[in-house]
Amino acid sequence: MSFSHRTGYVNPRLGTYFGIFMSAFVALALITLILEGLGVGDSALRLTMFLGPIVLYAAIGLAAYTSEPIDYFAAGRRVPAFYTGLVLAQTALGATGLVTLTGVFFLIGFDALCLVIGGLAGFVVMAVLLAPFFRKFGAFTVPSYLGKRFDSRALRLVAGAVLAVPMLLVIAAELRIGAHAATWFIPISQSMAVMLLVAVVVVTLTAGGMRSLAWSSAAQSIAALIALLVPVAIVGVIVTNLPLPQISAGPVLRAIGRAEAAQGLPIILPPALAFDIPGEGLSLIAKRYSDAFGSVGPLAFVIATLSMVAGLASAPWLLPRVAGTPGVYEARKSLGWATLLFGIAMLTVASVAVFMRDYLTDIVTAAGPVRFPAWFETLQTHGIISVSGDGRPTLASFSVSRDDVLLSLPIVAEMPAALVYLAAGGIVAAALATAGAVALALGNILAEDIMYGLSWLPAKPVPRLIVSRIALGTAAAFAGLIALLAPTDPLDLMLWAIALTGAAAFPVMLLSIWWKRLNAFGAVAGLLTGFCVTVLAIIAGEAGLTGTDGALAAAIGLPAGAVATIAVALATPAPPRNLLELVRDIRVPGGEILYDREMRHLRRKKV
Repeated sequence: MSFSHRTGYVNPRLGTYFGIFMSAFVALALITLILEGLGVGDSALRLTMFLGPIVLYAAIGLAAYTSEPIDYFAAGRRVPAFYTGLVLAQTALGATGLVTLTGVFFLIGFDALCLVIGGLAGFVVMAVLLAPFFRKFGAFTVPSYLGKRFDSRALRLVAGAVLAVPMLLVIAAELRIGAHAATWFIPISQSMAVMLLVAVVVVTLTAGGMRSLAWSSAAQSIAALIALLVPVAIVGVIVTNLPLPQISAGPVLRAIGRAEAAQGLPIILPPALAFDIPGEGLSLIAKRYSDAFGSVGPLAFVIATLSMVAGLASAPWLLPRVAGTPGVYEARKSLGWATLLFGIAMLTVASVAVFMRDYLTDIVTAAGPVRFPAWFETLQTHGIISVSGDGRPTLASFSVSRDDVLLSLPIVAEMPAALVYLAAGGIVAAALATAGAVALALGNILAEDIMYGLSWLPAKPVPRLIVSRIALGTAAAFAGLIALLAPTDPLDLMLWAIALTGAAAFPVMLLSIWWKRLNAFGAVAGLLTGFCVTVLAIIAGEAGLTGTDGALAAAIGLPAGAVATIAVALATPAPPRNLLELVRDIRVPGGEILYDREMRHLRRKKV
């Protein structure tokens, strides 16, 4: 039996093309470094590192123009596993994850692992239980899959409306984080920076849709990884003489632990459901780095981990990416790459936090009078760090801005300004990659499942692509409006989006593959129940009515959605025989793509 039905051929020159891009990006950073050494003005350096990469991303996206629906919606189904995995790893948590998790690790240490473990496990669950079968089905969007799987137009519309909400939250979070990094380059307001990023996303992706996204986001993900790895590798050499901070930060962490004990940082025993994650602005270093369950209670840790697993595994902005791989085997392989690269990124983020704590520890443990280095004054001037009290400071005296820890490390290590701008450019690249991926997925849902949701037969290619491009611009603009009018903490937006997705989509997606008895009535009930219960739980949590954080809302919403799905399905008629055979076909890895086969049959009937 064939286990991989290939629908397209991979371009053998892709490695060469992206090698050229990496060379151009590195050359741009080196040129900026040389210009800084020659005394060129700081404003010119900022513009070079900000506009140069953006021009490269936009050029890649525009060069991928297509007028073919299969290219626009699925990149021709010929994106190699490595590039798919690279982008999946980057867009899982995006710039919001890179920036905020660095600060969360720095401020509360071990407790941030609930989000990292959940992300890694989410990729494993997706690879084993969902992605290969979604790839075999071949739908362009999650609502299209659910609608055709249960032969229900109503379910298709409901799924599109429900899943649009968390996707808007994710885009808004990415735009806010990206705008925050962009203000390091150009002296504009955050509102202007958000509008600029929206424009870049639309220009980059409108020409080729998923084809433009596949290649531009791969370039952005490469840039983000380079920008993340290079500064911390240099600091690793400075501190430990090894350029592998992911494995060399251990001895540094042990030294920090001894200093924290000597400084009297408390060991906190919070309630089981405590979820005290640092927010925007300055936050105190409240606990020891290595002590478990100081800010996040044991039960909350488990709930947050499972919520991340369910949310990422069923994310409607991640699953459609596997539809662009050449076959089921490549879909599985891409999730392996995604897990590896995501793990490397998270280990690097934790290393940044450890090294930052080490530099602060050196200040308070130095013999004699405390002398603040020049970098401390620089960070204090920019409002990134502050120290309280009049006597000798301790670690508990410092307040640090969560969202600036990642960008502060090159400053603290007294690196050239070009490397600071390299790190900021990586954050912008990550924000563009994730915002673009979610905006395109949402635009496709608006066009395919909302606009044309009452008909199974796709529209003619020209009007279909026009509507999809307009929907992409509308989705990006509306998310930008949310980012401007509702300036909520980006980490909260991301956690709420993941909770909503996991509670609404995960039970239905999982059971649609592994339980033949599930019907359209049960799927609609599960989607609506999981979504509505989670929304109410988030509102109640944020209003202080339940005493739990809104990020833990999936603890109620997901079981409620699963129970509603099963109960309603059992109380209503069983699905017809043709849908049972469809489930059997989904589980067979080889053979023709089911969605393409169904569309071909519908066209024949129309003729």
